Amino acid sequence: MGTDVKLLAGTCSRYLAEEVAGLYGSPLAKMDVHRFSDGEMQPEIHESVRGGFVFIIQNTPAPADNLMELLLIVDAARRASADYICAVVPYFGYARQDRKDRPRVAIAAKLVANLMRAAGINRVMTMDLHAGQIQGFFDIPVDHLSSSVIFMPYIKQAGITDLCFAAPDVGSVKRARVYAQFFQSDMVICDKYRKRANEVAEMTLIGNVEGKNVIIVDDLIDTGGTLCSAADLLMKKGAKSVRAMITHPVLSGKAYENIEKSSLVELVVADTLPLKQQSAKIIQLSVASLFAQAIRNTHEHMSINDLFITASV
Repeated sequence: MGTDVKLLAGTCSRYLAEEVAGLYGSPLAKMDVHRFSDGEMQPEIHESVRGGFVFIIQNTPAPADNLMELLLIVDAARRASADYICAVVPYFGYARQDRKDRPRVAIAAKLVANLMRAAGINRVMTMDLHAGQIQGFFDIPVDHLSSSVIFMPYIKQAGITDLCFAAPDVGSVKRARVYAQFFQSDMVICDKYRKRANEVAEMTLIGNVEGKNVIIVDDLIDTGGTLCSAADLLMKKGAKSVRAMITHPVLSGKAYENIEKSSLVELVVADTLPLKQQSAKIIQLSVASLFAQAIRNTHEHMSINDLFITASV
């Protein structure tokens, strides 16, 4: 298109950015993130980006340094006269705080959207937001890719019979329904009640799973409390087996221990975040080719519709 493409990688997502760059066919632009003695960051881009189409690949999980690093790289590129800046954020942190569900709490997802726009980002590319409505928090284009493009072929290849899909909470019903409709299978809901964040007080099953091989579908797994409770409940209700397809493996606290002790046969996740340790139950699938194609199509002003429409899978 006559405009140079520059791929930049943040510290948090360099492992994924290198794979994306290899599939795209262009090396990562040279850049360093210097740190002062107190931890303050200073990104420095070592190549010209003047008039270029810049893609910055960086996730924004906790700690907040990851988000701050992304904003600083954006500012460096903008001040270096980049023509167009797209933030590639496979895992959009702070997305769980997407509404004011209690008095005097922040809507962090909206704040992050405002920060990204103010920093000079022209477009955001992400995957499986905690709530699709978060796209409306942005006043710039958002490409919301779906992990179903990699998970559905995996399920088909596994040849699992007597399928039933489960939503681990009410918020995941729409996501689970997409899978159930695609595979023409049943769907159930695990309705949970929380006393506080990351702690499930009570869970009940809506639907019948007797004699079914159940697949739980969700956007992220943190401590694994909800997922493991849902898996145990499904087995108690007569399921033959329970698997899970979860996009973002946050996996904090005792998550790995919880997964190993749970009724799950396997947990399939995307590599939007790196695994902190290996587990015989965890299988990780790559999303690099999906993002490499999305970057190419975006730069060439082509549709990316097929990258988040599951009907063609």
